Amino acid sequence: MKDGPHIARIAALIGDTARADVLTALMSDRALTATELAAVAGVTKQTISAHLAKLLDAGLLAVEQQGRHRYFRLANAEVAQLLESLMNVAFRSGAVRVRSSPREPALRRARMCYDHLAGEVGVQLYEALVRQGLLQPAPDGVALTPAGTAWFTQVGIDTAALQQQRRMLCRPCLDWSERRHHLGGALGAALLQRLLEGGWARRTQDAAGAPSRVVQFTPKGELALREWLAATAPAH
Repeated sequence: MKDGPHIARIAALIGDTARADVLTALMSDRALTATELAAVAGVTKQTISAHLAKLLDAGLLAVEQQGRHRYFRLANAEVAQLLESLMNVAFRSGAVRVRSSPREPALRRARMCYDHLAGEVGVQLYEALVRQGLLQPAPDGVALTPAGTAWFTQVGIDTAALQQQRRMLCRPCLDWSERRHHLGGALGAALLQRLLEGGWARRTQDAAGAPSRVVQFTPKGELALREWLAATAPAH
């Protein structure tokens, strides 16, 4: 018997289509019921119960009881990071499921990557932060600069409090659709939350009323985003 992490077990769990659909749906950072997840995966309630039990046992999901309902979510940010990495590998290898949907362009433009912003806009924001010297390359990925601390404080984000969290403050997260990085970690989550609270962006729902990964910028947010990105654009 070989020692070490049992990666084959985790890979087999994620490799099932129904379970992969469940995990992808939970990348929206919204807790969903078994009934909602059964609809997402296209399976019966009995079947989804078996899938959820396996994912819980493997530590990929967490569950919370609220009254009569049980709500499932990804266990932590590390699981979300694993899924985003797999999406990137699948995209590069051509293993992409094509669905004729008007949401596809919106998903590529701005979406949830667990609890931070991904897609075209997420990448643009990250690259602008680096250009402005608010973030800088570091041995373990990316680091917040003194100028960055001042800027995030100005927009209402307490970076000192974020540094007390167990998760990494900031890290580059490879975006599966853009093939470039967006901002992950506690800082990425706080930035998205600030955009939502400030009325710059909002979460969306699908046709059935379930939470979607798509993030839609409001007219105010679109204007502010264009102005800020234009101001930080590289000189030609």
